[in-house]
Amino acid sequence: MNQTIRIGVNGMTCASCVGRVERVIAALPGVTAASVNLSTEAADVQYEPDLVGREQIAEAIRQAGYEPVEPEPAVAQSDRGRGPLLQEPLESQEDQTQKRQAQALAGLRLDLRFAAVFTLPLLLISMGPMLLHGLGPHGRSLSGPLWGWVQCLLTTPVLLWAGRRFLRSGWAELRHLAPGMNSLVMIGSAAAYLYSLAALTLPERFPAGTANLYFEAAAVIVTLILLGRYLEALAKGRTSEAIRRLVRLQPQRARVVRPEGEVEMAAAAVRPGDLIAVRPGERIPVDGTVTEGGSHVDESMISGEPLPVRKGPGDAVVGATVNQTGAFRYRATRVGADMVLAQIVRLVEDAQAGKLPIQRVADRIAAVFVPLVMAAALATFLGWLWLGPAPALSFAFVAAVSVLLIACPCAMGLATPTAILVGTGRGAALGILFRRGAALENLARVDQVVLDKTGTLTAGRPALTDLHAFGCTDEAALALAAAGEQHSEHPIGAAIVTAARERGLTLAAATELAAVPGFGIQALIEGRRVAIGAARFMDRLGVSVSAADAPVARLAADGKSPVYLAVDGQLLAVLAVADPIKPSSRAAVERLQGLGLTVTMLTGDGRRTAEAVARQVGIERVVAEVLPDDKAAEVRRLQAAGQRVAFVGDGINDAPALAQADVGIAMGTGTEIAVAAGEVVLMSGDLTAVAVAIALSRRTLGTIRLNFFWAYAYNVALIPLAAGVFYPLTGWLLNPMIAAAAMSVSSLFVVTNSLRLRGFEPDESS
Repeated sequence: MNQTIRIGVNGMTCASCVGRVERVIAALPGVTAASVNLSTEAADVQYEPDLVGREQIAEAIRQAGYEPVEPEPAVAQSDRGRGPLLQEPLESQEDQTQKRQAQALAGLRLDLRFAAVFTLPLLLISMGPMLLHGLGPHGRSLSGPLWGWVQCLLTTPVLLWAGRRFLRSGWAELRHLAPGMNSLVMIGSAAAYLYSLAALTLPERFPAGTANLYFEAAAVIVTLILLGRYLEALAKGRTSEAIRRLVRLQPQRARVVRPEGEVEMAAAAVRPGDLIAVRPGERIPVDGTVTEGGSHVDESMISGEPLPVRKGPGDAVVGATVNQTGAFRYRATRVGADMVLAQIVRLVEDAQAGKLPIQRVADRIAAVFVPLVMAAALATFLGWLWLGPAPALSFAFVAAVSVLLIACPCAMGLATPTAILVGTGRGAALGILFRRGAALENLARVDQVVLDKTGTLTAGRPALTDLHAFGCTDEAALALAAAGEQHSEHPIGAAIVTAARERGLTLAAATELAAVPGFGIQALIEGRRVAIGAARFMDRLGVSVSAADAPVARLAADGKSPVYLAVDGQLLAVLAVADPIKPSSRAAVERLQGLGLTVTMLTGDGRRTAEAVARQVGIERVVAEVLPDDKAAEVRRLQAAGQRVAFVGDGINDAPALAQADVGIAMGTGTEIAVAAGEVVLMSGDLTAVAVAIALSRRTLGTIRLNFFWAYAYNVALIPLAAGVFYPLTGWLLNPMIAAAAMSVSSLFVVTNSLRLRGFEPDESS
C-alpha cells in the first residue's frame, strides 16, 4: 500500500533544481510519484514502503547535492482524540518551511559577508599595481611573490568556504550529467584559482608573460554569485505567506452549547453536529447551518461580494467569515480538512506546487553551454599538446585556461539578477511591487488578463449610486431615508446614512422603528410614517411604485437593485446602493487591450450585475456566478487552451486564482491574503498600473534577452581566439589576463544595459 511523505529540501534555487530532485527521487525503485515545491522547499513523495524507505529517499536527495530535512509529525489530534485537525498540521508544516527558509537566508548572508571581507582587500592588492602605475615604488610595492601568496591566502577561504555550496552542487550536477549555473561557477572559479596557484608556485613552467595571477577573478565570481543568490532568497518563499494567513483566519476558540451551558474550547476540537453560539463581531469557527437567531455575515472572503449576507434559521454559514451585529446559534456540518477554508488552502498549495511556466534561461542554456565549453577546453589542450610549439604543455595549459576564463559565468550570472533588480526597483518607484523576479518574466509573456470585479474594477464597498425623488428635492428624500436607516445594522442602510452625512444633511430623530427582515424598515419621523425597502415591501404596504418604472428600468439595465422610499403611503423616491465602478477602470481596460491583450472579467456576482459592469468598462467576455475553486478552474481552463494568464484580484476568495495564474496581480488596497498570494502587488489600487506593470515587464524581459545574448555570444565568439585558432596565421594567443578582462567587459555591458531600465516611464505602456 502506497504511503506519502513530505521531506524538506534545502539548497534549491531554481526550476532546474526542482527537476533534478524530482528525477533522482523518481528513479528510486518503489517511488510511484514525486512532486517538489520550490516555494515550500519540500518534496511530496508517494512510495511503496516494502521497496523503498525514508532513509533511501533522503539519501537520494543528498546525493543530488541538496540537504533533506525530515518532517515533524504532520497530523495533530484534537484534545478529545477525535481525528485529524486543520489548524495544527498546517501551521506545523508552514512553521517548518519558514524556519528552513530563514536558516538558508542566514547562511547566505553569513557566506556573503565572509566572502566580501576577503574579496575587497584582494581586489585592492591585485588591482593596486594598475591603479598606482607610474607612482614608482608605491605601485610596485603590491606586486611580487609575497603579495601573490597574500592573494592566495585571501582567495582560498572565499573559494573553499564561502563558495563551498557551488563546489558541492556543481560537482553533483556534473556527476548527474545535468550541469547548471553551479557548474559554471565551480569551473570558472576553480580554473582561475588553480591557474593562479600554478603560476605562483611554478612560474618557470609558463611561457613568457603568461605566469599571471587571477586569484581576484575566482573570489569575485563567488562573491557576485553569492550576492545574486542572497537577493533572490530575500524574496523567496513569500508565496507561502498566503497559506499561513489563510490558516490563521480560522478562530482558535469556539463556544459550544452543552446541556450545562456554553463551553469554550479549541475550534479544532469541534465535531460535526456540535451546536455553536456566535456573538456579534466574532469569526465563525467552522462551517455549519443556522438553527436559531440571525445576523448579517461578511462573506467577502468566499464570494467577493462586499455586502454582508443576511443569515437566519436554515442558512449555511462558512468558517472564518465574520459575523456582524447579530447573534445566532448554528449546527456544525464541516470541520477540519472538509471546511471551505481548508479547501481554499489546498487550492493555493496545489497552484503553488505547479511548475513555473518556463525554467530559468541560464539553466537551460548552461545545460548545453557548459559541456561545450568543457569539450572546447579539452580539445584546445589536446590540440596544443599535439601540434603546439615547445613548450607544448605550457601553451596547452594557457590556452585551455583562457577558454575556461573567457566562458566565465560572471556575466551569465549577472544577466538576470541585474535586470530584475533594476526593473523591480523602477516598478517600486511607480507603486508596482514584484514579489518574485520570475513574475517580471512571466508577466511579459501573458496574452490574457482576467480581472476580478469587486474591489478591482469596482470600489469594493457599497455606496449610494442613484437617487430619483418625486415631488421633493433629492436632499429632502435622502435626509428622510437616512433618518429611518440611521439605527439599522443593514449595510444598505449604512451606505444611505454615509451618503447623507457626506452631503452635510441633518438627520431627524426616528421613533417606533420596526424592521421586517428581507423586506425593509418603518419609522415615525417628525410625525410622518416613513417606509424604506424593496418592491415587495411596498406591495405589502399598498404603496404604488408605478411612478418609478422608468428609473427602475435604467437601474435594472445597470444591474442595480432599487430601494423605495415611501412617506404616509405615497412613493417619495427610489434609490440604489451598489458597488461603484472605479473612475480609472475603463481607461485601464482600454490600455490593456491596446497592448494586444484579451481581457476577461471573472466574478462571483450575478450575471446581470456582472454584464452591466462589463458594458460600462468595455469588457466583452464575462464569467459570472463563480466560487473560489471555479475561479481557479477557469484560469486552468484558459491555460489548458494555450493562454498565458495574469489574474488581477483583491479578495481572499481570489487567492486560489492568484496562485494558479501564470502571474497573480493583487491590488494593494485588498486583503492581506490576496496580497500574499499575488506575485505582483499594485500599491495604489489603480487598475491602470496593470498595463504599466506589463509594459515594464516586457521591457525587462527584452533587457534580459539582450544580456544573455551578449553574455553568451560575446564569450562564444572569443572562445576561438582564446583557443589559439588564429595563432598559426597571426601569432595571436590570448593571454588569460586578457580573457579575464574580456569577461569583465562582458559583465560591464550587462550591468550598463540593465541600468537603462531606470529610464522607463509609465507612458511607455500605451
